Amino acid sequence: DPVFPLLSHFHWPALSVVMYGASNSSPGCQLLGTTVMPSFSQEGQINLGGEFSLHEKPGYSQNLFTVKPKTKDCQGVNFREFRLAQTMVFAIEEINNRTDILPGVTLGYKIYDTCASVTFSVQSAMALMNGYEEMLTDTSCSRPAAVKAIIGESGSTNTIAIAASVGLFQIPISHFATCACLSDRKEYPTFFRTIPSDYYQSRALAQLVKHFGWTWVGAVRSDSDYGNNGMATFVEAAKQEGICIEYSVKFHRTEPEKLLKVVELIKRGTAKVVVAFVALLEMNSLLEQLTVQNITGLQLIGTEGWITASSLVRPSSYRILGGSIGFAVTGTKINGLKEFVLKLHPSNHPNNSDVKDFWEAAFQCSVTKETSSNYKTPCTGSESLTELKNQYTDESEIRITNNVYKAVYAVAYSLHSQLECMPQKGCGCSCFSPTSVLDALKKVNFTLRTGERVFFDGNGDPAAKYEVVNWQLGPNGAVEFKAVGYYDATLPPGQQFVMSPVDMAWAGGQKQVSPTSVCSESCPSGTRKAVRRGKPVCCYDCVPCAEGEINSNDCIPCDLEYWSNEKRDRCVLKTVEFLSFEEVMGIVLVIFSLFGTCLTVLVAVVFLAHKNTPIVRANNSELSFLLLFSLTLCFLCSLTFIGRPSQWSCMLRHTAFGVTFVLCISCVLGKTIVVLMAFRATLPGSNVMKWFGPPQQRLTVLAFTLIQVLICVLWLTFSPPFPNKNMKYYKDKVILECDVGSAVGFWAVLGYIGLLSLMCFVLAFLARKLPDNFNEAKFITFSMLIFCAVWITFIPAYVSSPGKFTVAVEIFAILASSFGLLFCIFVPKCYIVLLKPELNSRKHVMGKMPKKSL
Repeated sequence: DPVFPLLSHFHWPALSVVMYGASNSSPGCQLLGTTVMPSFSQEGQINLGGEFSLHEKPGYSQNLFTVKPKTKDCQGVNFREFRLAQTMVFAIEEINNRTDILPGVTLGYKIYDTCASVTFSVQSAMALMNGYEEMLTDTSCSRPAAVKAIIGESGSTNTIAIAASVGLFQIPISHFATCACLSDRKEYPTFFRTIPSDYYQSRALAQLVKHFGWTWVGAVRSDSDYGNNGMATFVEAAKQEGICIEYSVKFHRTEPEKLLKVVELIKRGTAKVVVAFVALLEMNSLLEQLTVQNITGLQLIGTEGWITASSLVRPSSYRILGGSIGFAVTGTKINGLKEFVLKLHPSNHPNNSDVKDFWEAAFQCSVTKETSSNYKTPCTGSESLTELKNQYTDESEIRITNNVYKAVYAVAYSLHSQLECMPQKGCGCSCFSPTSVLDALKKVNFTLRTGERVFFDGNGDPAAKYEVVNWQLGPNGAVEFKAVGYYDATLPPGQQFVMSPVDMAWAGGQKQVSPTSVCSESCPSGTRKAVRRGKPVCCYDCVPCAEGEINSNDCIPCDLEYWSNEKRDRCVLKTVEFLSFEEVMGIVLVIFSLFGTCLTVLVAVVFLAHKNTPIVRANNSELSFLLLFSLTLCFLCSLTFIGRPSQWSCMLRHTAFGVTFVLCISCVLGKTIVVLMAFRATLPGSNVMKWFGPPQQRLTVLAFTLIQVLICVLWLTFSPPFPNKNMKYYKDKVILECDVGSAVGFWAVLGYIGLLSLMCFVLAFLARKLPDNFNEAKFITFSMLIFCAVWITFIPAYVSSPGKFTVAVEIFAILASSFGLLFCIFVPKCYIVLLKPELNSRKHVMGKMPKKSL
């Protein structure tokens, strides 16, 4: 009963059912159906099974279920599979001739042709499990399985069918089935292989593509377990490596219409690199169509299935496959194998139709006179395999051959480890149960005569090691599969994939430069990638980066103190801006400052030279000299605002400005009070001047100045000004300025100056009409009017001016107010002293002469 669900699972409607039925005339069971016979066999004490696709495909005959099924009909000889089958025979005979492995035990073999068909693969596996006797007796039912292990198959799909159907009874060991799905021990607990899993090859392919900078590739695969599983793993690994797949298509060698669509898609595609995860038979079909449609210039990336297949080397194929790169399993030369495979001859196998087909296909002649032969020319008998050049005799076909060799030896070593269970050597060897063989096979670890170490991991896989192979023309013009690198999964990450520094051949065999395969060219400096809607991430437009951003992989903003250069490919330090002595604005302000200083000193010299004249002595000459001194400091303190701000300069500029201006305004205020007191003293009975004499005037100036000093000390103590990098006004500049620290302290200093100025202005305004020829109160009023106007307009200008212009506005206010005080208070006196000396008399100052206007 379990047989029919099994058949339904694999969709085998045409499977010849082999059943045993009871015969009325015989006590035994007779086989119903056709006996499946091996292509090559030799009985031994322990037999090994083998399944190889000696023919390329099954015939076109269909089972109609109305007549008895015919024997299998296959077409097309596969020379590589014949070589693999003979390698298995060679390895078994070599082991039988050795005394260090299975001494006294003879190995036999039964090798079946599966015609690359799942149906025939399972049918052959059933025959290997049950035997092929026409009649079974009661004693036949108790015999052990016919073989202990099955070497094969070459394709993943056929191997999966074998492992799923007879894996519990025999141990399949494949030499060429690479599907990663076969590593699943839950599904295939008894499966082993001597070729690495595609899990590693697919990831190695992604690393190979990335190594050459190809980010835009096409993908073609066989429509089989081998192609579908391998390509799925490659696509996943490619995405992780940043590689985009333009198209991923599949076809089977039995689907010519789908193949044409695949070739048309390759022709229309923009990818110059195509990853071909196909089996050899599919590659033959694909190559044929590429040749017919003259599709050249493609860089093909191959797998172990076809990259070293000499059958693909044809006169017309190199212009398409030349420069192909791919991974091939490692292999070594097997001594004696060449001579052994050349011994194959129809005379040694007179009734073997498979050998007959091989010989006829190899030499294009007919072995027999039967009309069923495809060749009319009879063979002469002088044909020799030594003169034949194909995959069967090709000595370079050592890679897959070596895997068959290792598989046979792995089984032999596992059997050898159980020799102690035999009570007598040479018995029927019933102690070799499938379970014991399986346990022993898991533990095998040996080294072949070729020097290669053989062992299996927990999934029944060998160590994943590949060579990177490149199709190149040798010195003699022949195609060579040159090793240009390797991949070893046993090495640490980062060391697994290595390319050798050798010359490479590229698409079409040219050796100039490697082809470029990208969906979009790399973005130039200063731009970023903008993915096109509905396209893979490798297809993008280049969009300029915004100011202050650079493109490493994407536009990223620079740090706060950095800005992008013109190309926007790196961040550079922002320009630091401050009012310096070297720039024009700074030079102009310095000139005015020094001019004001010199002018003030000149006035002081004039006053000193005429200190005893009435106009200088009037209104307290001491305050006048102190005022000139404070004005000098005011002009000079503006210089502290120019230059690179530092901790000390920031504290000095604001405090010096505050103290010197208060000193200046205090002197003006003192002079204003003196004017008022002087005229008040002229009233009868008034003695005011004795309460506001020179000592009181000095004390007043000192008191007003000390209050400002106290405010500055508190400001510097709790929150002093400090240099600050202001990045708010400009994106590409850093404004180096002095932060006031405490806004309360800053505005307290300015407010105190404003308060004194307002007091001085009010008092001077009240004294403006007092009678005299030289009423200094008028000039003080004008000076305070200018002073207040300057500083009132200063506030909005200071707040709204950015960067160094803030400092320039502050310096301008200092200079303007200082010049206002200097001109309004001292220029009239200097005018009289220097130009009108006749007015510099006591009578004129006291108002006893006619009043004249300035």
